[in-house]
Amino acid sequence: MTRRLWKVGTNSGNDGCPTLYTEPGTDIYVVQGDPVTDPAEVAQLDLAVGEAAVTVPRELLANFGPKEPVHVPQSISFAEFGSMFTTLRHSAWRLETRGRYAEDEQTNTYRQFTAGQPVTWDLDDPWCANRREQTAAGKRFERVRILDAPPTEGQRYLLDNARRNTAVGETIRVLPRAQADDLGLPREDFWIFDARVVALLHFDDQDVMTGVELITNPVEVLRYAQAREAAWHHSVPYNQFSG
Repeated sequence: MTRRLWKVGTNSGNDGCPTLYTEPGTDIYVVQGDPVTDPAEVAQLDLAVGEAAVTVPRELLANFGPKEPVHVPQSISFAEFGSMFTTLRHSAWRLETRGRYAEDEQTNTYRQFTAGQPVTWDLDDPWCANRREQTAAGKRFERVRILDAPPTEGQRYLLDNARRNTAVGETIRVLPRAQADDLGLPREDFWIFDARVVALLHFDDQDVMTGVELITNPVEVLRYAQAREAAWHHSVPYNQFSG
């Protein structure tokens, strides 16, 4: 169905461009401007298939764009989340805060661990192959895992799992829960990609991951980046943990 658009404002007089439109009753805006067509410029943009970019003067957005911030959760599918580990350009960093992850308990390696058997990690499975390929390309994958005192069974399993992480190029550090609380670190799990987008991981009361929310607001991303810096500075390599 054809949308009905309403002209919000323009800086162009009567010659048609640039102009800002909105779809009445929604938070959707349409921007009219000069198209970006130079291949070198287009290559610098993260455009999806079918997307295009235009240029407009700053005053168009300053004068006619919305003034109040609106937080609208941006959820992505697990498949889209998984693809971020391939499309990232430089780095992926995670804070792991939970005492238990239900998904881990469904694995054969978890059953080996809880039975007191040596854990056999398959370093050639698809996850490991992807990590190895990405780190070989110079991309960094780093994590800080928060540990309770004493560590939970799930956290002790992840300490063993860190051998697998490091074997494929990740760097794993750990931080006591009390120290994390003193630092005011977030209580939620998150990944931060290329220091510009945060993937916030949602879990239910049964410790099952239920969704992924993207955060792209630079002010909010900075807050998570500051948490990353504090956690990394105060944490220690996992194999130095003696608790």
